[in-house]
Amino acid sequence: MSLLVIRTSSMGDVIMTLPLLRSFAASWPDEELIFATKKPFDSFVQDIPGVRVFLSDHHGRHRGFTGLLRVWKDICSQHDITAVADLHDVIRSKILRFLFRMGGCRVAVIDKQRSARRKLVRGRLNGSLRHTVERYGDVFARAGYPVAILPGPWIKPSEKAMGKAVSITAGRTGPLVGVAPLARHRLKMWPADKMTEMLRMMTSQNVCTLLLFGSPDETRSIDDLAALVPGSIPMAGMISLDEEIALISQLDLMIAMDSSNMHLAAMLGVDTVSIWGATHPRAGFSAWGMPEENQVQIPDTELTCRPCTIYGKGECRRGDLACLEWLTPEMVLRKIMNKLKKEDK
Repeated sequence: MSLLVIRTSSMGDVIMTLPLLRSFAASWPDEELIFATKKPFDSFVQDIPGVRVFLSDHHGRHRGFTGLLRVWKDICSQHDITAVADLHDVIRSKILRFLFRMGGCRVAVIDKQRSARRKLVRGRLNGSLRHTVERYGDVFARAGYPVAILPGPWIKPSEKAMGKAVSITAGRTGPLVGVAPLARHRLKMWPADKMTEMLRMMTSQNVCTLLLFGSPDETRSIDDLAALVPGSIPMAGMISLDEEIALISQLDLMIAMDSSNMHLAAMLGVDTVSIWGATHPRAGFSAWGMPEENQVQIPDTELTCRPCTIYGKGECRRGDLACLEWLTPEMVLRKIMNKLKKEDK
């Protein structure tokens, strides 16, 4: 018997499945879990006991409706699926789970809390939504596989990638600090001039080695930032995802926006300081396992328009991006230096 788990995007959401996937084998050692995702996200799960990956080729064999039928047939031909946990709940996963339900499988679906999210962005909800990792756990339980989440880290770098990471960090002095300054949406990204100023303040004190992270298509922006921050080392476009995982695992501290790198560092057990703008940790997407004190943000008691978005899409209602502009380099640097001082003790 096998549990099929579906989550094909986005990277941050896939990363947040890892506490459940890694804990599955401990809770259900005699069962098999099939994780349906797409490249390059198989890098996150390749070493997890009891978990096998099914790669969906959205742009090739599995494209369109006929491709979905091939997904269903391919999975059925390789595995005895008895339950499905749909952690995505999009058109493709809806069709796929329907096909498995028609075959007699138990099916459970993620509750995206859409009504509560609307209340949150309209200022009508004072509390916090359940964290995404917890809601994933709810789906596993409804599928018939309750899981006790093991302590982290929840990602383990490959030995080959660790060799690359060790060569990059060899000879570096002081704490090793990673910075992921970008995010997919403008409302989640601290202005570049403020990030530059804060990092220059850090390097002027010669307190650490700075590694700048970003995706391959962010290479130019990361290189431009590195040119303005003496001593910083740009990594975007220089290493594979496997090598990035290994390199982040060696950090003493990660500084990130509300982004996939924030989630990646947290899952690796790296102390992660997150910078928040229009989105909010209360929406259930905070860095899993990180204390609230690691979040840098303007309190929503001061900016009652926060959060104005769940994922970062849209435009600033005020027109001045106060949630990001009011965060000064000194405020962020103070938080970072406090963390680094604790590392030194």
